[in-house]
Amino acid sequence: MKKHYCEFDKNLYVGQSLKNLPLVKWKMQHGAGQLSVYAICKAGNPHDQLDIVHCGVLTQKFFRNNPVHVYGLAAGYTEALDMVVMISVRASECGMDGDLLGYLETMGAQEEEE
Repeated sequence: MKKHYCEFDKNLYVGQSLKNLPLVKWKMQHGAGQLSVYAICKAGNPHDQLDIVHCGVLTQKFFRNNPVHVYGLAAGYTEALDMVVMISVRASECGMDGDLLGYLETMGAQEEEE
């Protein structure tokens, strides 16, 4: 089985400025960095919920054996911040104020039932 540097959520948030999503995902899974791509990932510590990291960080060998879960991709840090705000607003609308991870993890199950 091939190991990848990251795994993508089935309900991946994608920024409007991001071009050629299949190529971006392939490069990230295989450890190739890209200049302006940022990922919204599950935080690496128990005190935070989400991290915004440059995709070049995910090319480190550590992530080959410990792939990070990616919830969103953006073509720039500002766009990634806007996406986190949008996720926060949607979580609040669903009654999950401040529980972004809970919202992201249950959102897929709710969409499958509909």
